Amino acid sequence: MSVSGNNRNKQLMSGSELTLRVGGLTPLTTVDYPGELAAVIFCQGCPWRCHYCHNPDLLPRQGEQQIPWDQILAFLQTRRGLLDAVVFSGGEPTLQRGLPDAIGQVKAMGFKVGLHSAGPYPERLRELLPLLDWIGLDIKSLPEDYAGLTGVRRSGERAWESAALVIESGLPHQIRTTLDPALFTEAKQQRLLDRLRQLGPLKHSFQVCNPVVSI
Repeated sequence: MSVSGNNRNKQLMSGSELTLRVGGLTPLTTVDYPGELAAVIFCQGCPWRCHYCHNPDLLPRQGEQQIPWDQILAFLQTRRGLLDAVVFSGGEPTLQRGLPDAIGQVKAMGFKVGLHSAGPYPERLRELLPLLDWIGLDIKSLPEDYAGLTGVRRSGERAWESAALVIESGLPHQIRTTLDPALFTEAKQQRLLDRLRQLGPLKHSFQVCNPVVSI
């Protein structure tokens, strides 16, 4: 009997690829989803290595202290009617193939869903946007400066493509830029804002860089 392409792909994927790898959980926050009481699920793994990353323990694809997804769902069941939303953060949530299914399970419980992303996979983000209620997207610098920051070629091109998708979608959002003093002058800040505004109406904020030891 023949197997469809989608089914064949699922058969080739391991259970760990289909189940979200979670490196941490914040049970209550008022700042990670504007205007909503939310829990934050920290997804394990990130393809980039930014020197000021504030969650370096989430960079490896496999964490030392992962929380089983079933345990996350059980916790959220106890918060139905108490929390408004759930935010998937990281790490980089879009790294994981299990994210769309995880979002679907959370929405089925009645929660709004937010996403924190740096936009490394615009093709995946395009598919996720219709599932989301809000997104916080990190735009780290001008596209040409990204490789020196992330250690990955073409990372700036991908992040800015993701920014264009978010703005074009009309989804409620916040685009954030961390002001690394080693990268930003006032003139460069203005150039970044000018280029973002060319993409369309946006909500943007700068945030302070809290340096950590390079990894």
